[in-house]
Amino acid sequence: MTRIMKIHHVAMVVEDIETSLKFWRDGLGLNLDQVRHVPEQDAAIAILPVGEGEIELVQPIGQGSGLARYLAKKGQGMHHLCIQVDQITPLLSGLKQKGFRLINEEPVQEENGKKYAFIHPESTGGVLVELYELPANSKLSE
Repeated sequence: MTRIMKIHHVAMVVEDIETSLKFWRDGLGLNLDQVRHVPEQDAAIAILPVGEGEIELVQPIGQGSGLARYLAKKGQGMHHLCIQVDQITPLLSGLKQKGFRLINEEPVQEENGKKYAFIHPESTGGVLVELYELPANSKLSE
């Protein structure tokens, strides 16, 4: 059975990472771990560790991405909640069998071995939920 391990991160969609850091870093005093560009998602992501989890500030780079459309439609704020699990594939299968709407029916695997998938907000009470499975012995924000 799949084990839910922790809340990995809460992602906030923002218009501008530098402007948003004035609150998260300068106001609250959170440390900025890194800012990375994710070309396949047309996004820049700032990672701010908080306890065992993270806050991610996600800024769309291109105007045509889903993230840019989301920002234009809903404005800045919480984008998704990410839950780390130990086995993503059987969890997705079980959710599908129970009738939950999945954005990704199969996990997407990144080069570093991380797997992720999104659950549609229609099935979660309005919250976009991301599931993460990190590779064994991973140092990817465990």
